[in-house]
Amino acid sequence: MSSLTHFDETGRARMVNVGGKHDTQRVAVAEGEILMKPETIQLIKSGEIAKGDVLAVAQVAGIMAAKETNRLIPMCHPLLLEGVKMSFEIEEVNNRVIARAEISLTGKTGVEMEAMTGVSIALLTIYDMCKAVDKEMTITGIKLTKKTGGKSGTFIRGGDK
Repeated sequence: MSSLTHFDETGRARMVNVGGKHDTQRVAVAEGEILMKPETIQLIKSGEIAKGDVLAVAQVAGIMAAKETNRLIPMCHPLLLEGVKMSFEIEEVNNRVIARAEISLTGKTGVEMEAMTGVSIALLTIYDMCKAVDKEMTITGIKLTKKTGGKSGTFIRGGDK
């Protein structure tokens, strides 16, 4: 169990003590997607979803979620985020909206969970706002795509360190 940092020597869950770590600049990027009917994409683009501007609301929801990650995931530290950027890409050819979150701070622990939480909640918000017209939407592919800073250095999905 020693390689899993959220467990002590007896196998019990714990919050990792980051007190002895040095502050470093840390960035994490995550993404995910929601697949939907072509008609739903057109309604989002034209602003005709009854609940309002879908991507604007999802953007705010993703930012709020990133800031509240420690309240949702038990072993996450409360962090003072320095930057949260949510962006969306509509791919009509694939009938999907891709959500991306980029989170940054200078601190003792990384922001990977904040980035993935932001993406998850942004996608769930899109689902919530569009479910009246498309209950078959599918959220998929939530993943960390890049992380920099800290002891483990740089990670790029499908790339080199």
